[in-house]
Amino acid sequence: MTDQGQPVVTQHQRRSSIASDGRREKLRLGDVSGAFTAWRQRFFYALIGLFAVLPLLRVHGAPLIFLDILHRRFYLFGNTFNAQDTYLVFFLLASGIISLFIVTAMVGRVWCGWACPQTVYLEGVFRRIERLVEGPKGRQIQLAQAAWGPRKAALTLLKHGLYLAAAGLVANIFISYFVSVEQLYRWMLGSPQEHWTAFGWMAAITGALYLDFAWFREQTCVVLCPYGRLQSALTDDDTLVIGYDQARGEPRGHKGSPGAKDCIDCGRCVDVCPTGIDIREGLQLECIACANCVDACDAIMAQLGRPKGLIRYDSLKGLQGAPQRFLRPRIYAYAAILGMIGLLAAVFVGHRRPFEATLIRQQGLPYSLDQGSIRNAYLLHLVNKTHDASTFKIELELPEGAQGLVPLPQVPLASLGSLSIPLDVALPMAQWHGSFEVSARTTDLGTGKVVETRSRFLGPD
Repeated sequence: MTDQGQPVVTQHQRRSSIASDGRREKLRLGDVSGAFTAWRQRFFYALIGLFAVLPLLRVHGAPLIFLDILHRRFYLFGNTFNAQDTYLVFFLLASGIISLFIVTAMVGRVWCGWACPQTVYLEGVFRRIERLVEGPKGRQIQLAQAAWGPRKAALTLLKHGLYLAAAGLVANIFISYFVSVEQLYRWMLGSPQEHWTAFGWMAAITGALYLDFAWFREQTCVVLCPYGRLQSALTDDDTLVIGYDQARGEPRGHKGSPGAKDCIDCGRCVDVCPTGIDIREGLQLECIACANCVDACDAIMAQLGRPKGLIRYDSLKGLQGAPQRFLRPRIYAYAAILGMIGLLAAVFVGHRRPFEATLIRQQGLPYSLDQGSIRNAYLLHLVNKTHDASTFKIELELPEGAQGLVPLPQVPLASLGSLSIPLDVALPMAQWHGSFEVSARTTDLGTGKVVETRSRFLGPD
């Protein structure tokens, strides 16, 4: 208390992970429990389980998700794609970006605090390992300040060993999206000398994950990730954020202090923040909307017999007691853009052919003369883009007098299989009157789909 009887306001400093001399200091979080914390943990486990299970699921005998970059084959939710379908990635990326814009404009950085892999694995796995081995925050600090001895060395080795094991497991699951679970299992049973490239990738990803979650941690969100810096452009005063009710909380002071309002300046909101900010200073780019401070403050308010919600999910207008709008022009604009992208994607996917047939001229001379005839040599490149094996019938459509040779009138192809079939077209010299069109008609005997591809027949001028 001051001499005038006014409550004392104590300013809690940010728990920055960078010391004044530039050294890296580790942020240690206080334990927190509450409704939001419990739901976040459930959501984390659901996402981790989904990540682990997706490579194992199959649709129509093919993996649910399998991105075979080496062979340029991609399986997504029962659909098969090859390198010729790469243009569809634009629609996927564009729709994801615009969807993130909509989510951010409506509910702020909920993605960062609830679904971002950085948060999911740091809070759901690695920080839990740390608490399991070293205990809560107080014991962690004691262990860090203690002199090196057998106990500290053993706990440190155990913690980092579990970190490496967790990073290696996540790395292997990630790789299974690109090499298939069966291939990964065979590699794991074999010697690394048999697959140095894959082993190198696994080791590199494991090392990167270990470095990130064991040391870099919140710096990934604060320093590397550009999303937080976009927050000011994507949000407004109607966006749902985590905020501090200053009208209810200020001035701060201990319970019973004359003139003090609800905030007792206990510092719990700072103690549990994974990026070390003080939410009472206003919305900041480091805030990932994780709601740790909400649960921590609500617990203090419950102990004091005061209403919860001093720190809460609300808009800046709501915190000021002003009317707020959930749907507003920018939401409609983003939704319209997303709708147009979805419509274009539907049109392109709807016109996507189940197989590709391309007629190209073979390398070498454009034509040859053989026993009074002009010959042109072609290649018909076939690609089966479905998830089932198919048989294709090949026919040449030629003008009168021309003769075509199709060595394989019917071609069986496995899913995403490809084959180049040589075709030969001959025309008697006496009937040569100039170049004409050669048409190759390819029919999928299973579905009846037909693709016609054309090229020119060339001869002497």
